[in-house]
Amino acid sequence: MAWRFFSFLVCQLAAGLLGWWLGLARGAAVGLVSGGMLWLALDTWRGARMLRWLRQGAVSTSPPAGGMWGEASSRAQRALRLRELEAAEARHRLEEFLAAIGASPNGVVLLDAQGRIEWCNQTAADQFGIDPQRDLMQQVTNLMRDPAFAAYYHSGSFGRDIVIPGPRSLPSRPIKLAVHLHPYGEGRKLLLSRDVTVLEQAEAMRRDFVANVSHEIRTPLTVLTGFVETLQTLPLDEEERERYLTLMAQQAHRMQTLVGDLLTLSRLEGSPLPGPGEWTPVTELMTQCAQEGQALAKAVGKSSQQLRFGEAPAVEIAGSSRELLSALSNLVSNAVRYTLATGAIEVQWRALADGRGELSVRDSGPGIAPEHLSRLTERFYRVDRSRSRETGGTGLGLAIVKHVVQRHGAELAIDSTPGLGSTFAIRFPASRLRAMLSPPSGTPAQSATESLEG
Repeated sequence: MAWRFFSFLVCQLAAGLLGWWLGLARGAAVGLVSGGMLWLALDTWRGARMLRWLRQGAVSTSPPAGGMWGEASSRAQRALRLRELEAAEARHRLEEFLAAIGASPNGVVLLDAQGRIEWCNQTAADQFGIDPQRDLMQQVTNLMRDPAFAAYYHSGSFGRDIVIPGPRSLPSRPIKLAVHLHPYGEGRKLLLSRDVTVLEQAEAMRRDFVANVSHEIRTPLTVLTGFVETLQTLPLDEEERERYLTLMAQQAHRMQTLVGDLLTLSRLEGSPLPGPGEWTPVTELMTQCAQEGQALAKAVGKSSQQLRFGEAPAVEIAGSSRELLSALSNLVSNAVRYTLATGAIEVQWRALADGRGELSVRDSGPGIAPEHLSRLTERFYRVDRSRSRETGGTGLGLAIVKHVVQRHGAELAIDSTPGLGSTFAIRFPASRLRAMLSPPSGTPAQSATESLEG
């Protein structure tokens, strides 16, 4: 401020002296007035130039000026630079925040006070079928037309989430989305979504599993209870008593088999994966399955079935012999149960071109319709419940096979045509196969086959 006043005095003095030199007293007066006006014009020009610079916002360069206007421009330049740095930092933080939300496995949608979409991440766009660019500022209820969501949105009560079907949900491939609204700011809402399809399927499977186990155990228990009451209350002759005891033994065996399968599944799900240290010869698997298949065929009155086992190779499989035998035994048992007494079953090993090995069980049974193939390995899933009970199966055999196959890094392939039979094949990776170090003398599986057909 002092420099501003001093410059004004200097300008007045210089103009006054010049006027005095030119015109004495009158010239001095004119000089003083002219000096003041010149100083005011110069000061106004410098102020206008600074104002123009401020309006342009060119922070990198400021107009050269001294005095008060120079200090003001320097301070303004520093303030503008600081503001730009703060704005850049805020933008960077916002971009990082949006990038973090965008990478979230859950869907995120920002809604304004009118329920219009301000922003959404790609997960939400995929889940709800939203175009992140085209659908901005569109009403969310116009894009998500599910009645349950509309009622939830307009209720104003957001203490819980709701589960709605996804827009791409199909009866054959359902998609379930859990949606939760969180109010924030002045009427705004944050919509969070997550795909709970797997959780819903797991919960449905759990409910079905409990219901199926209860049903499967309750049925033989009811029969046993009825027979026990009959034996306790009615005088029966020896023949009737023997018949009832036989039926009771059958039901007890049915429950024992079911409990055994349940324990097998529990052990498979809870135990570590089988390592490469244990090797099981294919000949051993085929021989034991041949003996079990023969015993089962006789037990169910199908001893005339043609149960043929191919030549057993000198190959070993890395993995648990107990689990491998359980898987193959279940496939052979299913084939025996579902094939007519006059039908044929063939078990064989085949080396594939890519180094893998395939152990297959082919039968001439009734076959399976295509719509059932994808669900055959589900627990207690039955193509025909009444027919399955007649065969005596528990509905867990193929579920056990699936777990054993997965635990050994193998693949289960099912090929079936109604009326033409089915083929169940386990394909083992080459890394789990090796030639036997000491090939056996003879073919035990072939000998067992000959005993079956003889």
